[in-house]
Amino acid sequence: MDHGVPLISTIAVSFVLAFCLAFLAHKARLPPLVGYLLAGVVIGPFTPGFVADAGLAGQLAEVGVILLMFGVGLHFSPADLIAVRGIAIPGALAVIALVTAAGAALGVLWGWSLAGAVVFGLCLSVASTVVLLRALEERNALSTTAGRVAVGWLVVEDMAMVLVLVLLPPVAALAGPQAGPSSGLPSLLVPVGMTMLKVGTFVAIALMIGPRVVPWLLKQVARTGSRELFTLSVLALALGLAYGSAELFGVSFALGAFFAGVVLSESRFGHRAAAESIPMQDAFAVLFFVSVGMVFDPGILVRQPLSVAAVLALVVIGKAVLAAGVTLLLGYPVSIALPMAAALSRIGEFSFILGALGMQTGVLPGEAKDLVVAAALLSMTLGPLVFVCIDRITPRLRAWAPLRGHGQHRLSQLQSDLDDVRRSTEAREAERKLEVRTILELFPVFGDLDHHATEDLLLLFHPAVAQPGDRVLRKGDRATAAYFISSGSVQVSAAGREIVLGPGDFFGEMALLSGARRNANVTAIDYCQFFTVTRRDFVSFLARHPSLRERIDDIVAQRRAMNRA
Repeated sequence: MDHGVPLISTIAVSFVLAFCLAFLAHKARLPPLVGYLLAGVVIGPFTPGFVADAGLAGQLAEVGVILLMFGVGLHFSPADLIAVRGIAIPGALAVIALVTAAGAALGVLWGWSLAGAVVFGLCLSVASTVVLLRALEERNALSTTAGRVAVGWLVVEDMAMVLVLVLLPPVAALAGPQAGPSSGLPSLLVPVGMTMLKVGTFVAIALMIGPRVVPWLLKQVARTGSRELFTLSVLALALGLAYGSAELFGVSFALGAFFAGVVLSESRFGHRAAAESIPMQDAFAVLFFVSVGMVFDPGILVRQPLSVAAVLALVVIGKAVLAAGVTLLLGYPVSIALPMAAALSRIGEFSFILGALGMQTGVLPGEAKDLVVAAALLSMTLGPLVFVCIDRITPRLRAWAPLRGHGQHRLSQLQSDLDDVRRSTEAREAERKLEVRTILELFPVFGDLDHHATEDLLLLFHPAVAQPGDRVLRKGDRATAAYFISSGSVQVSAAGREIVLGPGDFFGEMALLSGARRNANVTAIDYCQFFTVTRRDFVSFLARHPSLRERIDDIVAQRRAMNRA
């Protein structure tokens, strides 16, 4: 193996092993995720044989988290979060507090400092948005009521962890051995205030300015008709906004990428951006799970089996019970409580980030990192089994008398709010499809264009109007645009002949294609509405669609023959 190319060797070996072990996992009726994690264990530093570059693997995994969180944002709008706020915000904060307390109790029991125990509890309190998203997609549950609540719940958790990540260094300094006599609660006010200001500024810019700038930029790219350039623009936005938000506002890459996706989800380019980014998301997601397996030391299962079992029980069973209990106490039914229990019964990417920061600040003991990774690896592996168990016990609990009918009023209101959001989204999508269908029906010349090509054409159209008697084109003028009539009619006067054109017809194309000046006068004979396409856009679009160019050329040839007759 040539170790002079660690990036290539790390990617190549990761993909090959991930494929082989995921295929075997599928044959054993296990999720492919198990194969990806085991591939990381095989090429990690704790097993013999080839050892991949952990630093490079970690950075590649970070790209995977960015792209996956970008995908979450594309499928989740601010309206969704507002709709589920009644359960997501209090539920997430309550479970974080309870699990942190339970994890901290374990740490104190093992002799750790209080600060280290609290950080350890926080690592166990936040579930994996990335893993949950994959699990919901595999179960086709992302668009269900429970699925949308789960995503909103985990978004709240992630935002809470961003605050924890910023506050941890000053808190660690106050709790450390070098803490001065002036250290105390007042000294935290400045970092807390700055954090809230930065996060608030970032969210305001993302949700207020982003929807105006980002769709406009993508529209300019889409007008070029280049699929490669559009894909590149989507990746540039996801990675660029994630990095920029981290550098300028101090938020995590994942949160920056999430809000980049949220901004795009509200535009007409959301579905197209999602489709273009899926292959990259899938590829880097594999590297993320491989990197998780790489930092796992299997020896901890032998050295501290009871500690691993206790932490795993807290993550898989304790969090599930707490999540279900809190959901029920908030007044929601079993049909929401049990899916939430399954969704939260694992930890993931933010646990690793928080654990690494805890190690850097000297708050978290070394053995805590291995326990967190072991719990993450095992809880991810057991995740599908938890879903199966939840599916089996849900009918029994729903039929249990004390829970029968519990929370139906809250559920009805929640579904009504989510249905309003869904109808609004579907209305926007239907309007976009209607535009495409209208263009194809109104202008038969575009009948052979596919859906994407017609959408690209819509981006090139500019509306224009004319009153009866208005001179639309004048003979001898320079050709600047082609005109497509959507309503009304015009009279074309050329070579001593007069022709009336109506809806579905077009004019002005001959001079655009030849480069000559206008050879006809065109006058509106009633109120007209047009779609105009500039010369540059018209010629470029025809060059990308040769069959349309042939049809236009045939029509131009017929019109020239009529003018000569």
